[in-house]
Amino acid sequence: MEIIPHRDPFLLIDEVIEMDVGRRVVALKRVREEEYYFQGHFPQEKVMPGVLIVEALAQAGAVGILSMEENRGRLAYFGGIREAKFREKVRPGDTIRLEVTLDRVRSRAGTGTATAWLGSRIACRCEIMFALGDRQ
Repeated sequence: MEIIPHRDPFLLIDEVIEMDVGRRVVALKRVREEEYYFQGHFPQEKVMPGVLIVEALAQAGAVGILSMEENRGRLAYFGGIREAKFREKVRPGDTIRLEVTLDRVRSRAGTGTATAWLGSRIACRCEIMFALGDRQ
């Protein structure tokens, strides 16, 4: 919460467990039964929406980017997603390990490789793109 501006109910990471600033981040998201989106996705079989898994990965990546001294106090905007693949359902009670390797970081934009893990199984993998901006 010190690094990214997201707040409940849209803060989708609970804890950063590893970080090599500007290079790699590993964070956790504990998926709780009371998450707002489970009310309608889907009531009969609660599954975390894939778009929110990708957003959680992007937030983890933003922590790595915005922890860089030259980016402190800035904002990281989602710039795009490539090659997103969803392989496992994420359900209440799961803990997702969010791993993001920052492949290219420039002063205004960059890319990263992102993987969401459920134990030893890949739940989602994609490439994320971001743009950096100044807070107003």
